[in-house]
This record gives sequence, structure tokens and C-alpha cells, in this order.
Amino acid sequence: MNIEVRYARSFLKDLKSLESAAYERVYDFVFVQFADNGYLRDLPGLRQIDAEGVFFRFSIDDYLVGIEVRGQIVKFLRVIPLPNI
Repeated sequence: MNIEVRYARSFLKDLKSLESAAYERVYDFVFVQFADNGYLRDLPGLRQIDAEGVFFRFSIDDYLVGIEVRGQIVKFLRVIPLPNI
């Protein structure tokens, strides 16, 4: 699969604000593991969050990651702590 991966400024800002262990885990997953294979099916707990099928979320440890998928382009939008319920 030939996809293009992009990163929103908000994602990079969120990533920089994470504690070091979480930063390393998310960084490794997003920039190394996903960048190498690029399969959406490999995203843990992937869920569609809009009616059009453009916006999705998945989790890495205790963080939610929001992405936008348009054709062959996957854009990482946000990474935020899981809400306490």
C-alpha cells in the first residue's frame, strides 16, 4: 500500500507536551512502526468518529490519537490523554 503520512501542527505540539515515556511510545509507533507499514488495520482499536468515514481515532497506551484519512493520505491530527470516565 502506497500511502502518504502527514502530521498536523496540533499533533506535533501535543506530542511534544507528553511525558518522556509516553512521548517515546507514541513517537515510535507513529513515526517508525506505522510509517514503515502504513496499514490502517494495524492501528489499535481504530474507530470511525464521523458519518463520512474521514475521521478516526485509536489508542496507544493511555492516549487517544485522532487521524484524518482521505484516499491515500493519512494525517495525524491530535494525541490526547484518555478521558477519565
